[in-house]
Amino acid sequence: MDRELTKKEKRNITLKVWYKAGGIILGIALAVGVLLAFVGEKTDEKSLTISEAERGVIESSVTGTGKIVPLYEQTIVSPFSTRILEVYSNEGDYVTPGQSLLKLDLQNAETNLRKKADEVSMKRNEIEQASLSSSTYITDLEMKIKVKEMSVSHLKAEVANERRLDSIGSGTGDRIREAELAYSAALLELQQLKTQLNNERKSHSAALRSKQLEGSITERDLKEMQRTMEDAQIRSPKEGTVTYLNKGIGNSISVGEKLAIVSDLSHFKINGEIAESNAERLSPGQNVNIRVGKKTIKGHIASVSPQSHSGVIDFTVLLDDDTARILRPGLKAELNIIYDLRDDVIRIRNGSYFSGPGTYELFVKTSDKKLEKRIVTLGDSNFDYVEVKGGLKPGEEVVISDMSAFKNRKSIQLK
Repeated sequence: MDRELTKKEKRNITLKVWYKAGGIILGIALAVGVLLAFVGEKTDEKSLTISEAERGVIESSVTGTGKIVPLYEQTIVSPFSTRILEVYSNEGDYVTPGQSLLKLDLQNAETNLRKKADEVSMKRNEIEQASLSSSTYITDLEMKIKVKEMSVSHLKAEVANERRLDSIGSGTGDRIREAELAYSAALLELQQLKTQLNNERKSHSAALRSKQLEGSITERDLKEMQRTMEDAQIRSPKEGTVTYLNKGIGNSISVGEKLAIVSDLSHFKINGEIAESNAERLSPGQNVNIRVGKKTIKGHIASVSPQSHSGVIDFTVLLDDDTARILRPGLKAELNIIYDLRDDVIRIRNGSYFSGPGTYELFVKTSDKKLEKRIVTLGDSNFDYVEVKGGLKPGEEVVISDMSAFKNRKSIQLK
């Protein structure tokens, strides 16, 4: 006899039905996924970028960044603390040597210059007075010596006369001794005067040299101040373009503060940076490929900084054609520094897929219009090519465009 089902029994029957349906749907989804993974999904070959593996030369390089700057430029700084009174140029103006750029307040500097000029005059007068005084004193000593020499000659004659008188019985021994004593004393005084003259000459000479040295230092200070005053006439040091100008009229500026930069915008160089991990691959003279926008120009490393800062090494690149029209100050450039050149290697075109040496999963075109995923080992690179170390043979074609949408596919059918 039939009976009515309870609510619990009805719910259990419903759940079983849903479980069976869900299992069927899941099975179908898995089957489709497996089928797509092994059979492949179709894509239009025209939408792909494909490169053929070929044998050729590859220039192994490391990548750096750089900024284009003028080959020649000169920075003008304030020679002392002052303020800006007038501005005669603007950034971007073409200027000639000696052309005025700014006018500074020079009142205090001119006052100090006059004081220093007066100090130089005083020093010159002091030197002249010291020289005259020394000459007078030395001359007096020389005259005393001459007088003393005459006295010594006289006393020497008296000694000879007393001895002659004594020899004929007209003199006495006491008178001879007195004459000899006076003669000896005069000789000592004469020697003392000569020694004093020699010492005074040395002393006065040293004192005069000291004053002359003080005078020379003061004169050098005056010349330095005069040169500083010349520098304070803010003029263009060379022919070029004003690329920076402090136009703050009335603003106070300190000594050494930048006032202007004049650059030669007809010739350029590149200030480059590279990770310090690649520092051993840098040396002056190495060739560099420089990419500015879509164009590539060539150059070479002129110098490498011996110091690292913030994990990078600075270097300078001189360009083979430093007047190229694509060059503009401040533009960023991508640099490929070539450190090795090898011939007869397998290579493919470089692209966004490449992020450094290692293994990659790339889609390779087969003879039956399919793309099959393959493990490819890549090595060194440059702007244009990447070295293939394994996984590809010459003549095979590989997709180098973005294939992230097919990362779970083993193969793809081409339309």
